[in-house]
Amino acid sequence: MKNSNVDILLNQPSAWLKGTGKDSDIVISSRVRFARNLKKIPFYHWANDEQRQQSYSKIKNVLEDIPDLKNGIWLDIDRLSELDRYFLLERHLISRELADKGTYKADLVGDREIVSIMVNEEDHIRLQVLESGFSLLEAVDIARKIDSELAKRLDYAFNYELGYLTACPTNTGTGLRASVMLHLPLLVMSKQIANVINTIAKLSFTTRGFYGEGTEASGNFFQISNQVTLGRAEEEIVENLQKVIVQVISYVRAAREKFYKKDKLSLEDQVFRSYGMLQNSRLINSKEAIELLSNLRLGADLGVIDIDLKQINELLLYIQPAHLQKSEGKILGSKERDIKRAKLIREKIA
Repeated sequence: MKNSNVDILLNQPSAWLKGTGKDSDIVISSRVRFARNLKKIPFYHWANDEQRQQSYSKIKNVLEDIPDLKNGIWLDIDRLSELDRYFLLERHLISRELADKGTYKADLVGDREIVSIMVNEEDHIRLQVLESGFSLLEAVDIARKIDSELAKRLDYAFNYELGYLTACPTNTGTGLRASVMLHLPLLVMSKQIANVINTIAKLSFTTRGFYGEGTEASGNFFQISNQVTLGRAEEEIVENLQKVIVQVISYVRAAREKFYKKDKLSLEDQVFRSYGMLQNSRLINSKEAIELLSNLRLGADLGVIDIDLKQINELLLYIQPAHLQKSEGKILGSKERDIKRAKLIREKIA
C-alpha cells in the first residue's frame, strides 16, 4: 500500500468505465457498499479526536495487512486540496460526506479503482466495489472477500437482533447498499421514466442522479439502489435489485425497438446533430456536454454511429470540472473550463 497523491490516478482509466460486462449498452456500472463500525469506538461524528485517531490507526494497520490491497493508494483526506477532493468525488471514489473537512479521514483506492475503502466517513469503514456493466454478483463477491478479511482482524459493532450497527439507522442490518447506474434516454423520450421511477419506489428502491444522493439525473443517467437493509439478507437485497434491473432493461429494449421503428429518422437526426455540435463547439458547459454525449451514447447503442462506449463513458468523467483542472494543473474559471472541455471532446471524437 502506497502513500501517494491523487495525481497518480489522473491518467489511469477507471475499470468501471470500460463499457464491458453484461448489458453494458444500458448498464454503466454496478456498485456494492458495506458500512461497518468498530466496537467500543463511537461513530465518527460522536467521537473525539483521540477516538478518531484510534479508529484511523486500527483500520490503516489492518488494510496494510490484506494481500489484495497491497497495491492500493492511501490518501489522507485532510492533506488534500479542495480540488483533489472534488476529483475523487467525480471519480466516484469517495462520498460527499468523506469529502467534507474533518480529521483522520482517509481513502484507500485499489489498483484498478474497482475497490475503494473510505475510513472515518459517517461510519468507520465504507467498503465500496464498483464494476463495469450489470455485474452486481461479481461486485458482491469481491466486497464479501475483503469484508471477511477485515472481520478476521477487527471487532465490528454487531448486534444479533439488529445486525451491523451504523451511524445512520437506514443502513443498520446488513449495512449493504447495492446500486446500478443506467442510461435510459428512450424511457425519458417516450415519457415512461416517471412510471418506472414510481413503480421502483413502491418496491422499496430509490432512484438518484449520476453522483448519487441529492443529485439530479442529468444526461438520462439514473442510479437505482435499495432503500431497506434492516431485516433483509444480503442475498435477498441483491436478488430483488437484480430482478428490478432486469425488468427495467426489458422496458428499455422494448421502447428502443418501438421508438426506433416509429421514427428512425428523427432519432438518427438527433444523434448526428449532437455529434456535429460536439465536433465543432468551441465553448461547452458540463450540462450541455453530458446531454449531447448521452445522445451519442444512444446512437452507439443503436448502431447508428460507430463510437466506442468506453470512449464516451470516459469522456463523461474527464469533462467534469475537477478533472479538467487537474489535467491542466491549475484552477480554471468557468469560461476557461468550457473552452478546455470543448477542445478535449473535439480531440477525442474527431
